[in-house]
Amino acid sequence: MNDVIHVHVAEAAQGVAPSLFTTITHSGPVAFLVLLLLVGFSVASWAIIIVKFMAIRTSQNSSVEFLEHFWQSKRLDEIFARTEQSPASPLAQVFRAGYQELVKVKQREAAAAEKGKDQIGGGVENVERALRRAALAEMTELERLIPFLATVGSTAPFIGLFGTVVGIMKSFGEIGAKGSANLATVAPGIAEALIATAAGLLAAIPAVIAFNSFGSRIKVLGAEMESFSSDFMNIVRRHFF
Repeated sequence: MNDVIHVHVAEAAQGVAPSLFTTITHSGPVAFLVLLLLVGFSVASWAIIIVKFMAIRTSQNSSVEFLEHFWQSKRLDEIFARTEQSPASPLAQVFRAGYQELVKVKQREAAAAEKGKDQIGGGVENVERALRRAALAEMTELERLIPFLATVGSTAPFIGLFGTVVGIMKSFGEIGAKGSANLATVAPGIAEALIATAAGLLAAIPAVIAFNSFGSRIKVLGAEMESFSSDFMNIVRRHFF
């Protein structure tokens, strides 16, 4: 801490404001570790933000294209073949699961009819369960890594505040040891301490904004999957059961 004060005092004596780089590199070990942690949180958050932004946008665009093809086509097998071209569309994956289960149900019913047995019940319920499972799997994939943004948004300010408190405690400890205080000795330590709070806010603010934005867009996709599942089941009941 003495080295930090000497550096800042020397710069102040020369009429030069201490640079941010000098303040960070000459901070104490606890403050430096806090800054490293916050920088790591910020880098990880921005990586997740970029990845999820691209993934959600692709999912939305692919779902719009698939939905247009779904209502324009008159054959479910043609739509199923088209789903291979839309791997990023949650609606396409929900349809694939429902269609595959529908094919299995009709095959079991045909086999039972050939053997002279009664038709197996529960076919509609099986298709509905397949749609729900697929929608849940797609929602889980869409929400993957998103909770980390909420964690950063809620904890980063407190981590920064912890670094600030530690920095101020050290500054006042040094002032007490010297037995005197003036602006040249107080300002450097407080500046170092406040950098931790600023770093915490810089890490938290983008994470919170992205978390809320992604959450609303994922909610829309979830509603679209639910609506599509209802429409698909209406078609299945009308034409197959």
